[in-house]
Amino acid sequence: MISGYAPVNGLQLYYELHGTDDGRPPLVLLHGGGSTIQTSFSELLPALARHRRVIAVEQQGHGHTADVDRPFAFDQSADDIAALLRHLHVDQADVLGYSNGGHIAIELALRHPKLVRRIVIESSMVSRDGCDPAFWEGFKGAKLESMPPELKKAYVETSPHPDRLQSFFDKSVERMLHFKGWTPEQLKSIQAPVLVLAGDRDIGTPEHSVRMFRMFPNADLAILPGTDHMRIVQRSDGVASLTESFLAK
Repeated sequence: MISGYAPVNGLQLYYELHGTDDGRPPLVLLHGGGSTIQTSFSELLPALARHRRVIAVEQQGHGHTADVDRPFAFDQSADDIAALLRHLHVDQADVLGYSNGGHIAIELALRHPKLVRRIVIESSMVSRDGCDPAFWEGFKGAKLESMPPELKKAYVETSPHPDRLQSFFDKSVERMLHFKGWTPEQLKSIQAPVLVLAGDRDIGTPEHSVRMFRMFPNADLAILPGTDHMRIVQRSDGVASLTESFLAK
C-alpha cells in the first residue's frame, strides 16, 4: 500500500493506492458519511485489490484529511475526487461509492463524465422518499451522543484534529439535513453503466433501489438478502464478486 496527500481545491486530500496496475482503469472507493477508508472498506478493499489497482480516498474532514472552512457537500467532494484523479494522472476510473460515497459518485458522473467509466452505487438513495421519513427526522436536533461509537473512535484515531469531533459531527448532519437528491432527468443523463447495489433491509427501501435501477439508462441491479446498511460492508466476498463481474462486462 502507498499513501499520500494531494493538494486539491484547498485540501490536503488523503489517498491510498492498493493492488497492482493490470492495465484496466483503477477503481476508486468512496466511503460513507462520517466514516473512513477502514470503517467502510476494511473487509472489501483487500478482496478488490487482489486483481486491480484501487484508489481509496478520505473526503474533506474525514479520516486523515484535515477539514477546511467550508461545508461538507457532495458536489464539492466530487470536484475534489476529480482533481485527485488528475493529480494522479488518471484519465478514467471505475468508481464504487458506499452510502454518501454513492451520492458523491453520482455527482462525479454528472460533473466530470469523461473521468467515469463504470459506477457501483452501494446502499445509496437518489431522493428523500427513498427511505422511512423517520430517518430524516433523526437528523433534526441530532446530538453527538447518537454518533456510532466505531465512527467516533475512527475519527479520534485518524484525524489531524481529533478535538474537532463536534464540528465534524455537526457538518455531517448539516449535509444530510439539506439532502435534495437528483431529478430523473439528471440520472437519465448519466451514460456510464451503473450497478445499483443494496441490502433488502437497507436504509433505502428495495422499491427505491428498483426505481433507481430504472432511472439510469444503462444499469444493473443487485439486492442482497438478509442485509442491512451496516452488514453490507461486511459481505466482502459477495460484494467483491458482484463488483468484479459488473466492472468486467
